[in-house]
Amino acid sequence: MIALIAVLGLAAQATPPAEPAWTWTLYSDAAPVVLANEAPDTPNLRATLECDPGSSIARVTLYGGENLSGMARVSAGEASAVAQAEAGRAGGMKVAVRTDHPVFAAFSAGGRMTVAVGEHGRAVEVPQAHLAKLRRFAELCSG
Repeated sequence: MIALIAVLGLAAQATPPAEPAWTWTLYSDAAPVVLANEAPDTPNLRATLECDPGSSIARVTLYGGENLSGMARVSAGEASAVAQAEAGRAGGMKVAVRTDHPVFAAFSAGGRMTVAVGEHGRAVEVPQAHLAKLRRFAELCSG
């Protein structure tokens, strides 16, 4: 019995803590509408997209990384745009993108958008399984 307890104790020590499962979640029941790349049941976020319904403006926040501000190049697929980036509270950056701009249309179609300030760039990636949520977000935001 003691040997079994010792083996179970060693196995528990050898198992690394599980990484949180990241997902995209759409919160559309109240304003603002939010699409969050999050680890559920934790405060961990990689990115959020927010809008006021019908405003046609998505506020994209990328968490972590460097605090970046200045003119940003936003690109998705073959489309690109220039937008003002602001430094985020806990690292990262914020940028606004119109949901009716070709960049957001390409992002909704392919699931990848890059935001770069100078030589520092960050990507937002929405896997194929979650593209319907991104498209619904764009639909709710568009005016």
